[in-house]
Amino acid sequence: MRRGTFVRWGVPIAAAAVIGAAIGAGPVVAAVSGDPVLPERSAQQLLADAAAAAQKTEGMLPMSGTVQQTASLGLPALPATSSAGPLSLLSGSHEIKVWYGAGDKLRVAMPTQMNETNLIVNGDQAWYFDSATNTATKIIYDGKRPHDAAETAPAELTPQAAAEKVLAQADEHTAVSVTNTAEVAGRPAYQLVLKPKDAGSLVEEVRLALDGENFVPLQVQVFAKGSAEPAFQVGFTQVTFTPPAPENFAFTPPAGAKVEEKKLTAPQEGEGGERAEEHREEARKAAEEVKIVGDGWTSVAVLPASVADLKAQDGRQAGEQGEQGEDGSPFGGDGGADPAALLETVLKSATPVSGPWGSGKLITTKLATVLLTDDGRLLVGAVTPEEITKAAGVR
Repeated sequence: MRRGTFVRWGVPIAAAAVIGAAIGAGPVVAAVSGDPVLPERSAQQLLADAAAAAQKTEGMLPMSGTVQQTASLGLPALPATSSAGPLSLLSGSHEIKVWYGAGDKLRVAMPTQMNETNLIVNGDQAWYFDSATNTATKIIYDGKRPHDAAETAPAELTPQAAAEKVLAQADEHTAVSVTNTAEVAGRPAYQLVLKPKDAGSLVEEVRLALDGENFVPLQVQVFAKGSAEPAFQVGFTQVTFTPPAPENFAFTPPAGAKVEEKKLTAPQEGEGGERAEEHREEARKAAEEVKIVGDGWTSVAVLPASVADLKAQDGRQAGEQGEQGEDGSPFGGDGGADPAALLETVLKSATPVSGPWGSGKLITTKLATVLLTDDGRLLVGAVTPEEITKAAGVR
């Protein structure tokens, strides 16, 4: 298997090294008390153990478990969606079940209120089953190995992926410590606490639980200032680090199911290649246009954008999602969600603001603040409104 395919499931070595450097030489020793009892670890030792474990296994250990993601960001009521797509993850509680046996054995199940979707990869066989439509899609690969399909799994729901993003933020702007050991998913765990040093951040602290035996991230919790409960949380509620039984990766379309075959084709010369190149060029230009004001947890991204630009972008994305559905990709779309409706809902909650920098609309949530200025700028950051309007004054 390609080593990079499942790297996001483990603690990245580079990120661990960054945190180790940020902590410095001073020991921050875990105060271990009560049950469960784990050996004492400084933050440096704990991160070194996690990095060594990730390097040894080259990714994820064989395992099975249930992951729950909960978001309470203080967003306005969002338009309803008919499936567990990206918009649905912005609020409420969501659950996925995962089984991982080896590089070519993966199963991800996403249950919703009335149905469930399953992605099953087993050697040369790959299936996607949607119980809502009773459709079983056999995935045919052209230029890709079957286990590459795992890259389409909802990694944003896994504590490992969330840990990677959190650890990448740890630098001189972060105070890192180790609290008492905890229990997550019935397993003894160490808990790292990352606290932004800058008062202008909306984040109070981030808690990262690492398994006490194999140092795999079990849970990530993000607390907003002034909130006793996490604004965002993703973690295992049940996990077993043993190879799943082979029957978990066996799939036969149920009786009466509609069976389809869809081909996933790698970009080729011609229209597909040209379109891919266009997307890369657009991404490159967009990156060049982004300006970062400030640093660390209080950095603010500034990019040229207006309400008209955002609506036009939503229209293009909706069209591309429609095309995905027509060409048979089983992994596209958001259950019929209308990006324009989402934008309108969010803008209705915006507050008109003005200052020496100009005027615009301010959108606030527990963990992010967005400012859309009338002179065509979009500012986004996990910062207070005061910080973002200050950034708006930087030209």
